[in-house]
Amino acid sequence: MKTVIETKNLARVFGAGETRVTALDHVSITVKQGEFTAITGPSGSGKTTLLQLIGGLDEPDSGDVLLSGANIAQMSGAKLSDFRRDHIGFIFQSYNLIPVLSAEENIEYIMLLQGVPEKARKSRVREMLALVGLEGLGDRRPSNLSGGQQQRVAVARAMASKPDIILADEPTANLDSATGIALLEVMRDLNQQMNMTFVFSTHDYKIMDRADRLIHLEDGVVQLDEFRNS
Repeated sequence: MKTVIETKNLARVFGAGETRVTALDHVSITVKQGEFTAITGPSGSGKTTLLQLIGGLDEPDSGDVLLSGANIAQMSGAKLSDFRRDHIGFIFQSYNLIPVLSAEENIEYIMLLQGVPEKARKSRVREMLALVGLEGLGDRRPSNLSGGQQQRVAVARAMASKPDIILADEPTANLDSATGIALLEVMRDLNQQMNMTFVFSTHDYKIMDRADRLIHLEDGVVQLDEFRNS
């Protein structure tokens, strides 16, 4: 399988002097297409920082982040923004949906920015709503959807533009156990059926139990990198 993400000696430091904290200490990992990977570790271990660097939401102090061969650590401004839009899907624990847009419009939004023709956009939105189990709810705004339904919209939005990778930061944190499990089963099915690549930052054992790979961080260092269920 092709390599989607490769980090090389990735380092990130916050603060200075007595407040200096090494969030990541020369982390090197490789993620292949189709992986369902969980980055785990205690609070302050560096897992969210790693996910943000992989997604181009933060810049490393040193090292490289290669996404499908392009070094996003060396991109900035509009080039980086456009690259993220076209190649990375994001799922956040707070959903981050646009409240004045319907579920359909939220899913369609990135494709609109990409200049995808309207007919293709509408078709893709219908497909995504069906895949995440939200048929018939596309005209509802986020305030008229449950937390689990909003997160399903976020999953559909992340996948709609067919990105190289989907990065999910604690996607089940604001959901009850049953809703979280249902959402994870949706994402696992999409991973297996469409070979979509998922990387999670998480404390949630429900995600860890379903992951094919666990990358465990402590104090900014990879302590365990384990493939499972293979």
